[in-house]
Amino acid sequence: MANTPQSKKRARQLERRTEVNKARRSRIRTFLRKVEEAIASGNADAAKDALRQAQPELARGVTKGVMHKNTVARKMSRLSARIKALSA
Repeated sequence: MANTPQSKKRARQLERRTEVNKARRSRIRTFLRKVEEAIASGNADAAKDALRQAQPELARGVTKGVMHKNTVARKMSRLSARIKALSA
């Protein structure tokens, strides 16, 4: 357990950051789920719109340090490919 004042403060800060990051991650997953549902329904236009809305959220996750850059790039690429195959 934290003993020094500095380590106690860091523990408090960590709790706050964890809550913020958890909320941010949950929001990203919600947007991804909307894209997945649109793809599963077979509606290419809805899937494109959902992906267009999800992309800034994913990018924000990278800048905020919640997700890794390559992970987000891979997810966007795979979703785009699936939507492209759906519309073709």
